[in-house]
Amino acid sequence: MRKELEERVNRAVDNFMQGYGCCQSVVAAFADIYGLDDTMAKRIAAGFGGGVGRLRMMCGAVSGIVILVGLDCGQTEGSDRIGKSACYKVVQELLAKSKADNGSLICAELLGLKGPVPAGQYVASERTAEYYKERPCAAKVESAARIFAQYLEEKK
Repeated sequence: MRKELEERVNRAVDNFMQGYGCCQSVVAAFADIYGLDDTMAKRIAAGFGGGVGRLRMMCGAVSGIVILVGLDCGQTEGSDRIGKSACYKVVQELLAKSKADNGSLICAELLGLKGPVPAGQYVASERTAEYYKERPCAAKVESAARIFAQYLEEKK
């Protein structure tokens, strides 16, 4: 992998270790390629943390892949079914790779929880040394960033 892409993977992990959510970490590492500044990228991705609003649904890092694919090849005309289908194909391929690498696309499953967290439990977990030790999230952020970096590498 090119050095520049490897640096983006490392930036994604660094973002997470600074306290950003999984989705924010992945999206912000690549957003400048698409003309988004760091602040806007983090705002766009903010609600996807904790498996979408802490509901423990789709992994935030995986959601980051989806956002980035949309930025990379998403259609911009509502009637462009071919473009929409092409984007969906890339999303499905990259998410299949993530599922194969990580065992699931679901935050709760990746964290070993039994089902989604009920609505109303929206307080973010405090980022402590124990949090980072117990959670596989940094590895999932790295995996998602690496999958997207490989996609960019292969499409050249």
